[in-house]
Amino acid sequence: MPVLPGAEPYRHEGGEIGVLLCHGFTGSPQSLRPWAEYLAARGLTVSLPLLPGHGTRWQDLALTGWQDWYAEVDRELRALSERCKHVFVFGLSMGGALTLRLAAKHGEAVSGIVLVNPFNKMQDPMAFALPVARHFVRSTKGVLSDIAKEGSEELGYTRVPLHAAHSLRQFSRVVDAELPQVTQPLLLLHSPQDHVVAPADSARILSRVSSSDVTEILLEQSYHVATLDHDADRIFDESLAFVGRLAPDALDSREGTTAGG
Repeated sequence: MPVLPGAEPYRHEGGEIGVLLCHGFTGSPQSLRPWAEYLAARGLTVSLPLLPGHGTRWQDLALTGWQDWYAEVDRELRALSERCKHVFVFGLSMGGALTLRLAAKHGEAVSGIVLVNPFNKMQDPMAFALPVARHFVRSTKGVLSDIAKEGSEELGYTRVPLHAAHSLRQFSRVVDAELPQVTQPLLLLHSPQDHVVAPADSARILSRVSSSDVTEILLEQSYHVATLDHDADRIFDESLAFVGRLAPDALDSREGTTAGG
């Protein structure tokens, strides 16, 4: 199945700092592309993969599960680690959950993490029915383009396959149990007005990780997909400053090739 125009993965060969960006559930690299290009323009090596089952049609997502999504970002992290002196992982929504698991599993191989409106738990009261309902109902209506900025749209699925939603629920439990293993410096940016992920998710993550270097920033002007919203520039600038504080030696040599897909 061909990838939707705009949903393609993005890679850029830059300097000794590598950044892996993880997009969200039913979304695509398009939601993080401006962030990736911002980092690439400043000389960083960037990897923004397309998660399995995403970027084509929702029926493809129904054939995948959290193990597939995690395996993809795990491979990308290992590849970046071979290429770069420092590797950071950034994630939006479910991409934040993937980021947290990478941090928990890879330890010192991850120099720091940046989370934007990270997903931790399904708040829908009907989520408990997923183990059974997924055998009778193929999909339900999705939430796309939760963005305050007029004219800004997210590229993703308007339907959510229940098989994949069930797997996401299982994944949230796995990640939640591993949060105490997260020790890396952490920058968490979240929107008080988020119609997809509850603010309680960010609070729980902050309360359970073992990181001692933690910065929390509120995105007052944005909804869930803040990377395409009014606070996008702030996210980009704060994340670069975070990287620069933790790896100043590598940021001093910002040499890279022209960004490309």
